[in-house]
Amino acid sequence: MLFFAAVAVIGVLVDRRTHSVLVPWPPLMAQWSPHVGPGTPAAVAVAALVVAYGPVVAGRLPWKALLWSAWAAAMAWTWSLALVDGWRVGIANRLSTPSEYVRGVGHFDDVGAALRDFTHHILADSPAPWETHVIGHPPGAVLTFVGLDRIGLGGGAWAGVFCITVGSSFAAAALLTLGILGGERTARAAAPFLVLAPGAVWVGVSADGYFAAVTAWAIALLAVAATRTSAVRGAVAGLASGLLFGAAVYLSYGLVLMALPAALVLICTRKVRPLPYALLGFTIVVTAFTVAGFNWWEGYGLLKIRYFQGYGGVRPYAYWLWGDLAAALAAAGLAALAGMRRVLVGVPGSLRSLPHGTPPTSAATVLLPCAFLLAMVAADLSGMSKAETERIWLPFVLWLPAAAGLLPPRDHRGWLIAQAAAALLVNHLLLTLW
Repeated sequence: MLFFAAVAVIGVLVDRRTHSVLVPWPPLMAQWSPHVGPGTPAAVAVAALVVAYGPVVAGRLPWKALLWSAWAAAMAWTWSLALVDGWRVGIANRLSTPSEYVRGVGHFDDVGAALRDFTHHILADSPAPWETHVIGHPPGAVLTFVGLDRIGLGGGAWAGVFCITVGSSFAAAALLTLGILGGERTARAAAPFLVLAPGAVWVGVSADGYFAAVTAWAIALLAVAATRTSAVRGAVAGLASGLLFGAAVYLSYGLVLMALPAALVLICTRKVRPLPYALLGFTIVVTAFTVAGFNWWEGYGLLKIRYFQGYGGVRPYAYWLWGDLAAALAAAGLAALAGMRRVLVGVPGSLRSLPHGTPPTSAATVLLPCAFLLAMVAADLSGMSKAETERIWLPFVLWLPAAAGLLPPRDHRGWLIAQAAAALLVNHLLLTLW
C-alpha cells in the first residue's frame, strides 16, 4: 500500500511539473469518479459468497466440478464489476471507442489484402494509420473481432461479451495447471483467490483478458501433454498447446515472454515429450500468417518506432519503471503480494530439490509464479511497457493471486476480503480507461 501510494504521489508531482506521465490518475489509466451502478449489488454479493464459502466449497467439490465452478464464479465476478459502470459504459462501448479493435474491423473486408498491407499502416506518418490498438498488436487481435463480425456478432456489445466469457475462463485454466503441477490440494487452496482477483476489473472489458485466457489454456494444455500417460492424448494436447501459443504471439507481441513459464512447465515435469508437438502447432500458426503476408518481425520493428513516436517517447522511463509495477500490484492485490513473499522465500529450496523432487512437479508451486514475475520484470526493463500495465500485463498478473493459496488457511478469508475490497474500491472510486 505504501509503495502504491508513493508511486501515485510521485506520479502526480511529476505530471504537474513535466506533463509527461500522461495518465489521468497515476499510476492507473483511470479518472477519479466515485459512483455506483447496476452491478454494485451483484459485485458485493459475489464477493461475500466467495469469501464466506469459497474455501470450503473449493475443498469439497469434485475436481471437474471445481474447474467449471471457478469459471462460473470468475465470470459472475467479472460481469458484476463491469456492470458497476453500466451496460453501455462498462461493456458495450469499451471495445468500440476510436482507438479500439472494433473500429478496425472495416479494414478487413478483404482479409488477405489487409494482412499484406498491415505493416504499411503502423507508423504515425504512414498513409491512413490504423487505430491505436490495431497497430499496437499483431493482426491476430483485430482478426478475432473480424471473425465475430463475420458470424453475426459484430459491434462492441458482442465483443465485450466475448472477452468476459473467454477471459474469465482463465481461472479454470490456471486451476487445472496448478492441479497438475502442484497437486489438487494446492490448487484448491488457490481457487478462491483466482476467482476474486482484482484484475477482473480489467478483464471486463479489455481484449487483454481474452489474451490472458488464451495463454493460460496454452500452458494448461502443455502441462496436460507433459503428464498424460496416453501418447495419443499427450500428442493432441501438445499440438493444441502449440497452436494456442502461436495464436498468442499474433495477439500481442509481448506474449513471446510466455516462453518462460512454458519452459518451466517442461523443466518441472522433466518431460520434453510434448515439445515436438507444441513446436509443430506453433509453426503451423506462424507459417499461416507468414504465407498470408504478415511478417511478425517486420511488424514488431515498426511498432518499436511507432511506440516512441507516441506516448512511449514522452512518458519518463524512470517513473514508469516503478509505476508499471504499482499498476500491476493493483491488479494482483495485496493477497498476491503476501503470497509472493512466501514464494520468493521458497525459491532456493525449490531450485535445489528440482532435479530430485518427489513428486517432480512439486517445485512448480513456487517456481511457476516466479516465471510470470520474471516476464513482467523483463517487460518493465524493456521500456516498451509504460503505463496501462494493470491491463496489458493481465496474462502474467492474473497468475500471481494463486500464490496466496500458500498463506496459512486460517488467514484465507481475511486475504480474500482484501482482494475483493481492492477490486470494489477501484471500480467504484475510479472510472477505468483504455
